[in-house]
Amino acid sequence: QVQLVESGGGLVQAGGSLRLSCAASGRTFSSYTIGWFRQALGNEREFVAAMSWVGGGTYYADSVKGRFTISRDNAKITVYLQMRSLKPEDTAVYYCAATERRMAYGTGLYDYWGQGTQVTVSS
Repeated sequence: QVQLVESGGGLVQAGGSLRLSCAASGRTFSSYTIGWFRQALGNEREFVAAMSWVGGGTYYADSVKGRFTISRDNAKITVYLQMRSLKPEDTAVYYCAATERRMAYGTGLYDYWGQGTQVTVSS
């Protein structure tokens, strides 16, 4: 079992930056692919970014490519999502999730989820 806790959300103006953190506990963290997802009000939860436990490969949704960066610190058992050039359409609750798969993009492929952190981008 893996427990995940997100933090770092908040209110930021368009063009600003935020760094989200996902702190993990439980089983061997380094053996899990960690993904970030977001859910805007009235929308389905969507994939944002993921980092594989195999070789640290990363994958991003087209909507955030070039603006968001996912990274992990296995020693601190934490995964980060650095968000730059934020837009109002990035407003959502952001969730981190874990899977034993090498890489996954669908919400149904992740087994463990955090409680989410709100990100609000004002125009």
